[in-house]
Amino acid sequence: MSYKAEYIWIDGTEPTAKLRSKTRIIDDGAEPGTWGFDGSSTNQATGNFSDLVLRPVSAYPDPIRGGSAVLVLCEVFTVDDRPHRSNTRSLLRPVAEQFADQEPLFGIEQEYTFFQGPRPLGFPEAGYPAPQGGYYCGVGADEIFGREIVEKHLDNCLAAGLTISGINAEVMPGQWEFQVGPLNPLDVADQLWIARWLLYRTAEDFGVSASLDPKPAEGDWNGAGAHTNFSTRAMRSGYDAIIEACEALGRDDKPLEHIRQYGAGIEARLTGAHETAPWNEYSYGVSDRGASVRIPWQVEVDKKGYIEDRRPNANVDPYVVTRLMVDTCCTALDKAFLV
Repeated sequence: MSYKAEYIWIDGTEPTAKLRSKTRIIDDGAEPGTWGFDGSSTNQATGNFSDLVLRPVSAYPDPIRGGSAVLVLCEVFTVDDRPHRSNTRSLLRPVAEQFADQEPLFGIEQEYTFFQGPRPLGFPEAGYPAPQGGYYCGVGADEIFGREIVEKHLDNCLAAGLTISGINAEVMPGQWEFQVGPLNPLDVADQLWIARWLLYRTAEDFGVSASLDPKPAEGDWNGAGAHTNFSTRAMRSGYDAIIEACEALGRDDKPLEHIRQYGAGIEARLTGAHETAPWNEYSYGVSDRGASVRIPWQVEVDKKGYIEDRRPNANVDPYVVTRLMVDTCCTALDKAFLV
């Protein structure tokens, strides 16, 4: 008896990559192997040399099709066995391995916005809804839009075996969040991409689209981010390591290096308003959602725990943000604490 495998990969669209997928029928008992695709149709190759290779890296039960069907996340390689330039996972792998002894863990808060045609779900055809204020974690048909999609997406993620730790309605109508983690760098990024694919695919059945636009509505409306929670063994053991990680993210040219890779359109979201710090200023503080990096109040009380980088956009590549944070923070902690 054969089974269906949905091969999923990240394309070469700029400035923000898209997810692509296609189905392969595999003989019972066989594992999903390497496959090929037309890179000239995904912004990853030219038509005169278009073949690229999909190499599976992880597989999950497919909650859409059910049965023995699987979702297969792949890295993209060239035909001469080199990671494609769009393959950002291949850049994370050596960094994650280098600092594995520090046991870095991530939890990523993925915000997104549902759209019905050209407008956010819950926005009237003309004008705007009531100002934001009651939508965040709200209840009732006058304040909540798309809950049935969100609940179905959560069920699908759990059925796929993803480490989803929660969901909530966000500040703008039609805007929601789910959280992935805590997991190591590769696993959290893999699972976030799969959760995004399931989000788009689930919303498709409701005739609704999901957007990771960091500023989905102009005006006095919150943007959409991917707040990234991070810790190492040293940070989970003592407060000095927490402060050192925060300091490391603000040293030298690190703030600009990170901001440039934290998602397209970041200047439109990080304005200093709507619970953000200005994109060109770095700061950290306890319980401060207007800082670049927040130290949760309980972390200060316990003198150990994690930090939250509030700068990444909703459209950030999780392979990139985890690589940058591990490289910057773990390098500094290595020097400071001989872990």
